[in-house]
Amino acid sequence: MAGAPDILFLAGPTASGKTALSLHAARALGAEIVNADSMQVYDRLCILSARPTPQEMEDVPHHLFGVIDPATRCSVGEWARLALEVLAGLRARGRRAVFVGGTGLYFKALTQGLAPAPEIPPAIREAVRRDLEAGGLEALRAEAQRHDPVGTAAIEPGDRQRLQRIVEIGRATGRALSELHAATEPLIDPQSWRGIVISPPREALYERIERRFDRMMEAGALDEARAIAALGLDPDLPAMKAVGLPPLLAHLKGEISLDEAVEIAKRDTRRYAKRQFTWFSNQHPAWPRIEGLDPAAQRAELSAHLIREFKA
Repeated sequence: MAGAPDILFLAGPTASGKTALSLHAARALGAEIVNADSMQVYDRLCILSARPTPQEMEDVPHHLFGVIDPATRCSVGEWARLALEVLAGLRARGRRAVFVGGTGLYFKALTQGLAPAPEIPPAIREAVRRDLEAGGLEALRAEAQRHDPVGTAAIEPGDRQRLQRIVEIGRATGRALSELHAATEPLIDPQSWRGIVISPPREALYERIERRFDRMMEAGALDEARAIAALGLDPDLPAMKAVGLPPLLAHLKGEISLDEAVEIAKRDTRRYAKRQFTWFSNQHPAWPRIEGLDPAAQRAELSAHLIREFKA
């Protein structure tokens, strides 16, 4: 496959039809599917992360789905390391790769590179955590702004984890995280991949999100949340912030009704989709778009893209 792309990046917001299209693409390309979703990487989050079902994974090999214990943190760097290992194995067997997901940072890590990860002294990490508890998110964002105004401007107001990262790096190194990112290089050859984004009408997607969450509840999402609650995990772990999980956990603790939990989960999923739209619009404006939600039309558009870019 020398000289020709052997990677398809299939990106898009939640509930936009990525799973079905990834299967279509993999069959057309003689490829295997690699997860690029930060929640689907965790074990035990089958329903709430909308992981492909065992039946969907039966015909085409899938990689990096449910491979991380939810009691641990899977950083972008760790995912990228695992993804490169999978990619090397596929290439050794003459197979292409379809990376599918909605986590923009994962695609960015491979196509643009990762900033060097300076070691943060535990004392600084603990001090930042204490300051956050004392001053709240507003004070954290104000300090992040002082350390790295460019990086802070790109972060959602409530994204505590990324704001903490900017502050920790600022205190530990005296440098802005955005400066470190600017010095990165791609992890894969720019000629080896092509990208495409599913970008359907928002209101139609929001309606699909609501219907899908109802199906998740019918499929046992509450039982899945109950099993995760029984693990007694730190609520600050990434897996515990899976969209839809926090309100179900609040219901299980008796804090809100089940109807309230479901409505909050739907609202949070819509907001998450909105952030994904914004990310892909800002970060990958040149990637071709699949703009509808009709499955047959989506497949036709994707097939045209594969013929054009991969001669599939």
